[in-house]
Amino acid sequence: MAQRVEHDSLGTRDLPSDALHGIHTLRAMENFPLALRPVHARLIHAYGAVKLACARTNRELGCLDDAVAQAIESACEEMMLGRLDDHVRVDALQGGAGTSTNMNVNEVLANRALQLLGRNPGEYETISPLDHVNRHQSTNDTYPTALRVAAIQGIRELERELTLLVEAFQAKEKEFAHVVKIGRTQLQDAVLITLGREMAAYAEAFGRDRWRIYKCEERLRVVNLGGTAVGTGLGAPRAFIFRVVEVLREITGLGLARAENLVEATQNADVFVEVSGLLKACAANLLKVSGDLRLLSSGPDAGLGELRLPPRQAGSSIMPGKVNPVIPEAVSQAALLVMAYDQAIGTACGLGSLELNPFLPLVADSLLSSLDLLTRACSLLRRLCIDGLEADEARCRRHVENSTAAITALVDLLGYEAAARLAAQARQADRTVRDTAIGEGLLTAEQFDGLVSAESVTRLGSPGGPQK
Repeated sequence: MAQRVEHDSLGTRDLPSDALHGIHTLRAMENFPLALRPVHARLIHAYGAVKLACARTNRELGCLDDAVAQAIESACEEMMLGRLDDHVRVDALQGGAGTSTNMNVNEVLANRALQLLGRNPGEYETISPLDHVNRHQSTNDTYPTALRVAAIQGIRELERELTLLVEAFQAKEKEFAHVVKIGRTQLQDAVLITLGREMAAYAEAFGRDRWRIYKCEERLRVVNLGGTAVGTGLGAPRAFIFRVVEVLREITGLGLARAENLVEATQNADVFVEVSGLLKACAANLLKVSGDLRLLSSGPDAGLGELRLPPRQAGSSIMPGKVNPVIPEAVSQAALLVMAYDQAIGTACGLGSLELNPFLPLVADSLLSSLDLLTRACSLLRRLCIDGLEADEARCRRHVENSTAAITALVDLLGYEAAARLAAQARQADRTVRDTAIGEGLLTAEQFDGLVSAESVTRLGSPGGPQK
């Protein structure tokens, strides 16, 4: 294979002559075989946008030759579209606060720009990764800016999936509005409720997640691009600093703004902790609702069996006919991993030191992975579970008639003591609450059915004034 020689401050290395990465990438690939997966694709695409903004601004200011700038800009556009993903080869976890990612991007863009000019990769006297692609920049302002852009784009995808999930539960709320069932507290029979009301509660919780996630985009719009190494703008013209974020805003269509205090924005990463915390809240709701779906569909013959989940696959290699709640189980695992990522993000952001946080690669990988997991989990839960969810109405009705929880609906009419005696009588005679109440002459069948109807158990409080 034909080779080319590149050099850095540590010496020289051979690379394949047609490789778009260079010596800095090669050393990083050797130094960081950790996660054994590349930098997140969305971060690469966002980095392309950041580099495009910088190249375009430098061209506007006369800091780059037009032909060189145009070639770099074309390469940046290819990176934004994902066409250069395979060439960003450094590990997702790396030392150096993201310098390896920045240099990998610089080298790929420089070499691709050289190709677009009809030159060979490595001819850095024409287009240099550092002197041209990285002009007036640092890892310390481009990396966190790219991360914010990538996170905002991920947040918007998650918000769309959450909206669809809310709508799916709202549809089930209407479908199950008439199904009266047992409401449970501490896993014990408590009072009557409708299955529609339970679905409505799930919709409300995920609606709250959607709103929180929509609002948290605001926290990510403030970027430190132009601050270079520590936020002082060292090495960058003032005109570049004041213009580059405007250009990035035009490229991405995002409402980005330059931080008023670039030093602070370069030092601190607490915004990622805040965003991750909101993602953890969403994960907690997914975990809780998935657990409820598993419980309500349990059995189905010897469990609660009030819900029927869509059967997705055979559940056992030894027990014929067994079907497991695999979608809620998978969603639960995604939620648990997001919670673990949140712990990693909080710790990493707290370990920043002085003017920089060296652990942003971990933050980036964890945050973007959390967004991916939640987006896919919401989609999975909606498409493969909620849309096909069915109620076992006969099972719910039997539970209502057999459970002493139904007696709570009779307390206003009978009084607490009489209702308690009715519960004891039903248990002792091994009869349903309904049959016992009617048989004892405490109320008619019409009265019982009215008191345990969907309308009665879902209205807010008791009609009329205080009970005597």
